[in-house]
Amino acid sequence: MTISNASKEAQAVRELATAYNDMTEQIGKVIVGQKDVVEQLLMALFSRGHCLLVGVPGLAKTLLVSTVSKILHLTFKRIQFTPDLMPADITGTDILQDDPETGRRRFSFLPGPVFANMLLADEINRTPPKTQAALLEAMQEHHVTAGGHAYPLPEPFFVLATQNPIEQEGTYPLPEAQLDRFMFNIVVGYPDRDEEIEIMKRTTSVAKPELKAMLNGEQILQLQQVVRQVVVADHVFQYAVDLVRSTRPRERGVPGFVPEFIAWGAGPRASQYLILGGKARAILNGRLHVTTDDIKAVAYPVLRHRIVTTFHADAEGVTTDKLITRLIEAVPLPQQEAAATVKRA
Repeated sequence: MTISNASKEAQAVRELATAYNDMTEQIGKVIVGQKDVVEQLLMALFSRGHCLLVGVPGLAKTLLVSTVSKILHLTFKRIQFTPDLMPADITGTDILQDDPETGRRRFSFLPGPVFANMLLADEINRTPPKTQAALLEAMQEHHVTAGGHAYPLPEPFFVLATQNPIEQEGTYPLPEAQLDRFMFNIVVGYPDRDEEIEIMKRTTSVAKPELKAMLNGEQILQLQQVVRQVVVADHVFQYAVDLVRSTRPRERGVPGFVPEFIAWGAGPRASQYLILGGKARAILNGRLHVTTDDIKAVAYPVLRHRIVTTFHADAEGVTTDKLITRLIEAVPLPQQEAAATVKRA
């Protein structure tokens, strides 16, 4: 690496770290607490990934997403998912119009709300699978096909979906194929006592925070490229793949509790997102290299929706987060990392 390249990379790290700190400061004007949630959401944004936010009503999931949209120079659309929502209500449809030049009628594509930089899919499990599947192509390919034509979506493109985990009546659980398209499954928990008092003070007064728009689409695309340039050592790749493969009950040499509690494990997309999430976490912490600690930190949002538990696990109250903790404890560190840990100790 030349000195000029090294200085450019260092400058890029500083710019991304500064952008992250500025964004968290702006978000903090509206959202009280939820530090881990905000960090994971921004990591996914800089990694070009989609997020699923899961939490009970009233925890500011929708407010968080709308706040992020306000501090970015991006187009933002919100879809309230309901049982009667149709796929064309999301992607758009062909409509018959008169051509003013020829006087003839022709079909013209009317874009749906998915044509935005940020799409909030509110209560995504409220709509049937046919409509949920309308987002699959958009999330994976970043385009929509209608009438035999592919229409590209604006870049950058993010889907941020919310889901209520407790009210299951009248809901349609997301199929595993669609869950796998989300980079992170972010659990939004209750605030602590002091945070809840602060929430009451802010939301029961007339004061309204002023948010400053910061990054535009081109800047975000550049920062996404910076994240992908972060260096990953071979032993970190090995640890990430070992962690993912340990979730598969039919894999040879997995921990003994895995076949008992896990019906299906994570696929290769989980390995990719562990590395991308690790890169984003490293650079947000001012580093240009990924460690196994970064992989451990993003393991929960990456793996929790990619592990299918057995009936026995459900009966025993063994959650995916508990299983991930046990897997992190059971999967050995690579020799290079283990030797470095012993040396530091």
